[in-house]
Amino acid sequence: MIVPARRRLLMLIALPFLLAACAGGEWETNYGDVVDPQEARNWRVVEVDVQVPETLTVSEANTYAPDADIVWRGDPPGNRYAQVDAIVTTGLRRGAAGLKGRRPVRLIATVTEFHALTEKTRRTLGNAGVHNISFTAQVVDARTGKPLTPPDHIKADLVAYSGARAIEAEREGLTQKVRITNHLARVIAGWLGTGPDVRGTFRRSGR
Repeated sequence: MIVPARRRLLMLIALPFLLAACAGGEWETNYGDVVDPQEARNWRVVEVDVQVPETLTVSEANTYAPDADIVWRGDPPGNRYAQVDAIVTTGLRRGAAGLKGRRPVRLIATVTEFHALTEKTRRTLGNAGVHNISFTAQVVDARTGKPLTPPDHIKADLVAYSGARAIEAEREGLTQKVRITNHLARVIAGWLGTGPDVRGTFRRSGR
């Protein structure tokens, strides 16, 4: 069969990514043991302050793996910094809801990477894709600003759905936003000691 020139060109462009995808990589959800669960029982999170620095790069390129800190397509085109801020804030607020102590505290987080899937990746690949999410987190006293934990770098990578699985998940209401928000809630609950320890690694083709 003769392959048209345009199709050959597209295959050559995609080949490096596809070869890398076949090799796969190791991803993780990980955080430090910087929170004393006994002390945290007396905390009550009264504010979740998430920062998404505008120094982070954003890509709207519909390619397999854009080289950028923020890649997000789960909302309509708009301010991606604000959209990421809203997702992370919701996830962290939900994950911290289990703390009902007497001492008011603030949970401060700074996003360092939020790389979800592009439309092309979700549509054309199968059994591949990773949501790469990382941020720093710290708890401070809400009254005095005194740090109660050191800043901790948290990795919250998550298996992404693509191909037929992505379509099925959408029908079930498990959008990228829902899955990422739920994962962030579990991660921060584990970090604070109010939920199961969700640290672990997995291998999967992805960015």
